Amino acid sequence: MSVYLLVLCLLLLQQEGRANPEPQGCSSPEAVRVAEDALDQINRDQTEGYILSLNRLYDVTHTPEKDTGGSLYSLTIDVLETKCPIFSRKSWKQCEVRSIGDLPVYGECEISAYIDSNVTLRSYTCALREVSAAEVHSVCPDCPTSNNLSDPSVRETVNLALEKFNKDNGLAKYFSLEKITRASFQWVVGPSTFVEFIIAETECSNETDARDLSNCSPMDCHFAHRGLCEGSYMQMMGLRLEVHPNGKIVQVKCEIFEPEAAVVEEQAHDEAARGHTEHHHSTHKHLHTHEHLHSDTPSTDVTVSKSKTSLGSVRNLPPPVRGSPAASSCPGSHRHHLGIRSLGF
Repeated sequence: MSVYLLVLCLLLLQQEGRANPEPQGCSSPEAVRVAEDALDQINRDQTEGYILSLNRLYDVTHTPEKDTGGSLYSLTIDVLETKCPIFSRKSWKQCEVRSIGDLPVYGECEISAYIDSNVTLRSYTCALREVSAAEVHSVCPDCPTSNNLSDPSVRETVNLALEKFNKDNGLAKYFSLEKITRASFQWVVGPSTFVEFIIAETECSNETDARDLSNCSPMDCHFAHRGLCEGSYMQMMGLRLEVHPNGKIVQVKCEIFEPEAAVVEEQAHDEAARGHTEHHHSTHKHLHTHEHLHSDTPSTDVTVSKSKTSLGSVRNLPPPVRGSPAASSCPGSHRHHLGIRSLGF
């Protein structure tokens, strides 16, 4: 009887193990955690471009390290570009992924990371590329197509959009162009150009005469603000000319970010001010850069956000040739679907 009971117990334990298998591969909660935390660290490691978002875990291997009690992970993840600039220092989970009409960018990252109680990124390489116009138009024939950043219409659109922003925003300082990052073209009721560009706060007042604006240098201190703008320039081609006498419409929307250093120092000054109010106001020379961001002007959309080097690289490269994943339950499911069958998401 005792032998029978022993065999029965072994069978029950075996069945229980089969009914509750430990998650492996891309289904492993730990692997997902490593991928998510490592991507946050990759984004923090960058100095330009846009924040990347996790689309799926493609493949994973991990090696337990008995001496330390942790594990070394090698991951392949698929990523999509978001609308958040790197200098916003947001988490990728807070950022909107570019849609099919926003010139989406996709890619892959190879990651080496170590996990014990925390995830430590050791190295990475990411390869990115823009979804081709042919692939976009296979899903959305009327969507905008990419435009050369050096095209005269792009520069004209940026200049008009920046001029409108500086005129309408009600802020104390003039903002100048730092860099044009994206441009696209679309025929709406006439030729329309869409742009994204980065702006920087200058030393000049926003009341500076237009003839003197070329001499306005970017503010050289850690309290200086930067922003990401979306602008458009539409020519109406004879329609609604009674509403728009010149037949042209310029629109702009900017999000202004405060660098983390400014936020931290402002908090320190506020704390010191509780006991040394007069001294605080006499020494805080850059306080205006925090106050002037609060504008009541309704004509331009201004959002104020609080924002806050190298283990690898992020480069524009063609898609790699890769085989099927080696790990079980890989690849994982896509988190975002643009409807592009040729790319599988």
